[in-house]
Amino acid sequence: MQTTVLKMTQISKSFPGVQALDKVDFELYKGEVHALMGENGAGKSTLMKVLNGIHRADSGSIEINGKTVNPQNAHDALKLGISMIHQELSPIPDMTVAENIFLGHLPGKYFVNKKKLNEQTEALFKSLSLPVIAPHLRMNTLSIAQIQMVEIVKAISYKSQIIVMDEPTSAIADAEVEMLFAIIGRLTAAGISVIYISHKMDEIFRIADRISVMRDGKMIGTEDSSRLDSTRLINMMVGRDVCHLFKRKAESIGSVKMSVQGLCSENCFNDVSFDLHEGEILGITGLIGSKRTELVEAIFGLRPISAGKIYIDGNEVQIKRPRDAIKKRIALVTEDRKRQGLFLDKSLTFNTSIANLINMFFGPFINRKIEKKETEAVLKKLYVKASRFTIPVSSLSGGNQQKVVLAKWLSTVPEILILDEPTRGIDVKAKQEIYMLIDSLANAGKAVIVISSEMPEILALSDRILVMNSGKVRGILSGDNINKEEILAHALMF
Repeated sequence: MQTTVLKMTQISKSFPGVQALDKVDFELYKGEVHALMGENGAGKSTLMKVLNGIHRADSGSIEINGKTVNPQNAHDALKLGISMIHQELSPIPDMTVAENIFLGHLPGKYFVNKKKLNEQTEALFKSLSLPVIAPHLRMNTLSIAQIQMVEIVKAISYKSQIIVMDEPTSAIADAEVEMLFAIIGRLTAAGISVIYISHKMDEIFRIADRISVMRDGKMIGTEDSSRLDSTRLINMMVGRDVCHLFKRKAESIGSVKMSVQGLCSENCFNDVSFDLHEGEILGITGLIGSKRTELVEAIFGLRPISAGKIYIDGNEVQIKRPRDAIKKRIALVTEDRKRQGLFLDKSLTFNTSIANLINMFFGPFINRKIEKKETEAVLKKLYVKASRFTIPVSSLSGGNQQKVVLAKWLSTVPEILILDEPTRGIDVKAKQEIYMLIDSLANAGKAVIVISSEMPEILALSDRILVMNSGKVRGILSGDNINKEEILAHALMF
C-alpha cells in the first residue's frame, strides 16, 4: 500500500487571456519519482509553482500528509518540506556559491560564519558525490552547467520531503546526469519524493515510477511507467500520433561560407580550425568544459581572440564585438535565454525586432507598422503561443521564450546562424518544429552551426560533427563516422 504525501485536487489557475490550469488532480507517493510531462504551455510548471507558493490557485486544495495547506510563497513551501529546482535558473549573481546554496539558513547568529559556510558547502557536494565547485566563487563567474548543479545542491540542502525538479538536466552533460540519477536514487531510498519534469524520454523511462501527462492545462492521465512506451506517451502529450522523429536529409552542400583557421582564445581554447559550408549544418558537441560555447562566443565577438583568423566568403574578417558579427550577417542564439537572449519585461514584439531595428526606421522614428508586420510574421512562423504579442515575454513558457530568441535573430535574415542548445527546455512537438525550421534554413543555403549536449539531437541534425574536448578539436566526423560511439570516443580523448 502506497503512502500519499501530496494530493492536489481540482487546481485551477488563469492568467489574462489564458486558462493555465483547469481542475487538475495530482497525487504523489512517498519515495517515488513521479514524472510530469507535457508540451510547453501544458501547465506543468504552473502547477508546480502553485505547489511552491509562487502562484496562488484560483480554486482547488492541496494536502500534505493528509493536512490541508495553503503556501503563500516559496518560504512557506520550504517550511512545509517542499523545495523546487526551477527550469529558469535564478541564482543571485553577485553572491558566492556557498551563499546561494544556504541562503535563508546561513550559519551564524549575528554574523555569517564564512569558514563554516564554506566547509558545509564542500561537505554537501562531497556527500552527494559531486565534483566540488569552489564555495567562494561568485555565481556570475560560473557556466550554465555549474549553475544548474548549484541549484540542485541548494534544493537538496533544505532536507525537504518533496523535491520538484523542473528540467534539471537541460544544461548538464551525460556524466553529470548519471550523478544526478544516483542522487535521486539515494533520496527516494530515504523516503523523499521527487516530482521530475523533463522532455527527455530516455530519462523519464529510466527513473520514473509513474508518469502524469498534462495538455492545455488539463491532466490527461497517470500511468505506471512500465505500462507506457514512447509512442503512447507522445500521443498523450500532443493528442495525436507522432510517427516519425526528425532526421535531416541535406539537399545540397555548397561552397565554404566561413573558414576558421588556428583560432585561439587565451586560457580557453587553442588552435581550432574548421570550414562551414553554405547549406550545411555543422554540429559541435563535447562534454561540459569542452569550450564549445566559448568558441562560438569568440566567433561572434563576445570573447577576445588571441590568435588565428576567420574568413567569410574567402575574405578575412575582423570581429571584435557582436556589432561586427551582425554586420557580417552572423547570428548567435545563446544557450542562456534569460540572461543573454531576452528583455524579460518587454513585449514579444520588442524582443523580436530589437536586433533588426536599423531596418525599421522612417527618418528618426521607428515605423511601428513595419515592426508589427515583420515581427508577427516570424513569431507566427515559429508557432509562438501567446494571447497577444504585446504581453511581456516573461509571461511565456520556457519553450516559447526560446522561440522568441530564435525569431529575433531570424528577423535579421542571417547568412550564418549559430544555435547554442536551441531546444533546451522545449517539448517534443516544439523540437520537431525547430528541427524542421533549422533544416529548411540550411536547405535554403544558410550556413548553420548547432551546439548541443543531446546526442539524439546532434545525430539527427548534423551533416558533419566537430567534437571538442578541453578547448581543442578532437575530430570532425562525417558520413558513416557519425555515430554515438565515435562521438564519445573523441569527446573522451586526451
